[in-house]
Amino acid sequence: AVQLVESGGGSVQAGESLSLSCAASGVAYKNNCMGWFRQAPGKEREGVAVILTSYGTTYYHDSVKGRFTISQGNAKNTVHLQMSNLKVEDSAMYYCVADNCLSGWSRFRLEAYKYWGQGTQVIVSS
Repeated sequence: AVQLVESGGGSVQAGESLSLSCAASGVAYKNNCMGWFRQAPGKEREGVAVILTSYGTTYYHDSVKGRFTISQGNAKNTVHLQMSNLKVEDSAMYYCVADNCLSGWSRFRLEAYKYWGQGTQVIVSS
């Protein structure tokens, strides 16, 4: 069965950095879209960053551009999200997602991803 396991969440002060990791099993490292979504209390779930594992192409939500970086790990079926200059509004549950990339679909559509991790909490305090 496909399994995605996130790690690296925690509580930090605004302006600090945090790195999240996702380890996937049962999913090919290549030919997949993998990334991160987040959901804060009272808000809709939104896409944060996605990487096309076959090409290395990345996509970012406007609110995190220049601050977050998604990358493939050295180990197979792993992705990382390096978060810098964290803001209070970045506080949310972060979910790792994966699936085959769908042609013509926005990379931030919830329906584009069949496999989801359980999430890791990120809390940013001022």
